Amino acid sequence: MKSLFTCFFISLFTLTFSACSTSEASSVSSALQESTAGDTSFPRDDHGEVLPFYNRRNDSKKVDAAIIEAARSGKKALIVMGANWCHDSRSLATHLETPRFKDMIRASYILEYVDVGQKNKNQDIAKRFGLDGTPGTPTVLIIDGTGTLLNSKEAPTWRNAASRSENEIFDYFERYAMKATQP
Repeated sequence: MKSLFTCFFISLFTLTFSACSTSEASSVSSALQESTAGDTSFPRDDHGEVLPFYNRRNDSKKVDAAIIEAARSGKKALIVMGANWCHDSRSLATHLETPRFKDMIRASYILEYVDVGQKNKNQDIAKRFGLDGTPGTPTVLIIDGTGTLLNSKEAPTWRNAASRSENEIFDYFERYAMKATQP
């Protein structure tokens, strides 16, 4: 049986799921429907920061689904790997959920939050894109529709997200949003 990731790349080139089994295509479709993208109902902590990182099954499938949707829509996948215990992860997520960021994110990205636990969960996702796990939280992956990590040098540098200004964070994501997407 082909892996879901193999089927993803095959489907990019054939633009169908014909190379994948029905159950694998259904799995990707389900992951898209269960996605956190566009979710505005995240709980908040006592300081008003959103708490989007929670233990879900199939985070790898949701990342695959985000990349497939990015390819289909001409956007990029924005994968924020963090944890609710991490102030920097919560701070970045809170920025991303504000109206200013949401408009830009919605227009240019497919956003997914991935829980890394105590940096002991979902490390395979970071490693799949050439990183050595998540050395800090959050780790931010910007992936084009071909599955290429666009910000490999900067992805693990977000552990100071709470210290960054709103404009610095916005400009960073806007800069990547403006970069041409591979067909």
